[in-house]
Amino acid sequence: MRAAGAILRKDLQIELRTRQSVPAMALFSVTVFVLFHFGLDRDEIEGSLASGVLWVTLLLATVLAVSRLFAAEREDGALDGVLLAPIDRTAVYLAKAAALFLYLVLLEVVALPAFAILLLGPGLGGAFPELLAIVLLADLGLAGVGALVAGLAAETRLRELIVPLLLLPLLVPVLIAAANATKPLLMLNPAATDLGKWLGFMALYDIVFVLLAVAVFDFLLED
Repeated sequence: MRAAGAILRKDLQIELRTRQSVPAMALFSVTVFVLFHFGLDRDEIEGSLASGVLWVTLLLATVLAVSRLFAAEREDGALDGVLLAPIDRTAVYLAKAAALFLYLVLLEVVALPAFAILLLGPGLGGAFPELLAIVLLADLGLAGVGALVAGLAAETRLRELIVPLLLLPLLVPVLIAAANATKPLLMLNPAATDLGKWLGFMALYDIVFVLLAVAVFDFLLED
């Protein structure tokens, strides 16, 4: 955990200096919401349409962050130095997953208000605290799988192609669960919801993929 904490601090300090990931994710999300605002020619959306727009946008923003997750280590052979360090390589995965999770939380601090202002009919006031639980569980799944895929693609030449091809199919289950859990919260007249079922599904998904990633990550970074 000490090694994971050191790598996480390094990644956060680099992000604070360069501002390459979070601002790009936020700008992308707001731009997509603006495009939907004018493209749909509607001031307000609700229900399944609102939920789909929100989560597809957050998913695509996640792809941007995953593609950049090992960017610092790829420069000047820094990844070789990390691999030669006397630490468990699982620490690298935990640090990258934690960094991606924090990036997603910061993104949503900007994206959710922008979504509510540009597109949402009923607003987000009545969606809390349920929406907070959905977002945090979804972020955990996105971060856990994203860090795994980023590690797999870290040393490949076609990482910009490999990352979305591997990441998007793996994230389909958690995206479907998050969208279905969010849909009733974004309706003008909220209906009965299976929130507990979808939260349980996302929690199980998170546990399975995080444990799987911890088990196999050491082998992903082998030459």
